[in-house]
Amino acid sequence: MLQVKNIVKYYGDFKAVDNLSFEVKDGEIFGLLGENGAGKTTTFRIILGLLEASSGEVLLDKKHIDYSLTDKIGYVTEERSLLTKMTVKEQIIFYGVLKGMREEQIEKELKKWLKDFEIEDYENRKIKELSKGNQQKIQFISAVIHHPKLLILDEPFTGLDPINVELMKKAIYKLQKEGCSIIFSSHQMEHVENFCEKLIILVKGKAIVDGYVKDVKKEYKKKNVLLRGENLPLEDIKKIKGVISLAKEKDEYLVKIEDENIAPKIFNKIKNCNITKYDVTEPTLNEIFIAKVGEVHE
Repeated sequence: MLQVKNIVKYYGDFKAVDNLSFEVKDGEIFGLLGENGAGKTTTFRIILGLLEASSGEVLLDKKHIDYSLTDKIGYVTEERSLLTKMTVKEQIIFYGVLKGMREEQIEKELKKWLKDFEIEDYENRKIKELSKGNQQKIQFISAVIHHPKLLILDEPFTGLDPINVELMKKAIYKLQKEGCSIIFSSHQMEHVENFCEKLIILVKGKAIVDGYVKDVKKEYKKKNVLLRGENLPLEDIKKIKGVISLAKEKDEYLVKIEDENIAPKIFNKIKNCNITKYDVTEPTLNEIFIAKVGEVHE
């Protein structure tokens, strides 16, 4: 289990991380979100032992993270960090040896991962000859070849098409089943919703949202009502107190409301119409992110 306790990080007078605390249990996928410059990368570097916190502590299985524990951590960076003149096999052996693995063990694991990613023929190809998507797969393999106890994923789906996104998801779930603690960061909120049970949203280094995704959505009072039908009284719906907005999206209408108590009032307005859809839904994580971050900046 990873424990981040009251981390503060200053760069001169600038506070990049402000009293941040969270836990990631074994086999848990945790979302760490925020705008660019919110403090995510600084937090990652403190966890990795690349930066020293101004105060607070980071523990992995109740031990302070130092060079004796860094071999148990994997990190997929947002930027490519591959040695492009090497072959795939040379690259993975290089990283695996740095993590204390034997070459024969690395080669055995590599073959498994290449099969999982459907690129078995690429073992002896040079990195620079691969597409961006396949380079991303190799970057992922280099981070997990040693079966880490903790894995940090920073925008892991960059450059991947939908088919390869699914392959990457399967790889992540495979590590989760092994008990790996995973920190997931992405600007693609649909991936965060799919993966993470818990999350934190950072603004200026401070957690402004912290909790289970289902609870975050429940506490955010605003809901959406999706409508489809003939001769809907749209102007009457707009006039209902508590209706924030009404907009057409493709062949249906999206009504944003202040809370779920407004939904029955909308239904009363349309119940005598020819309705083919009436659905009250939770807000998306993307909506919550925009609203919460926006509140801080106002």
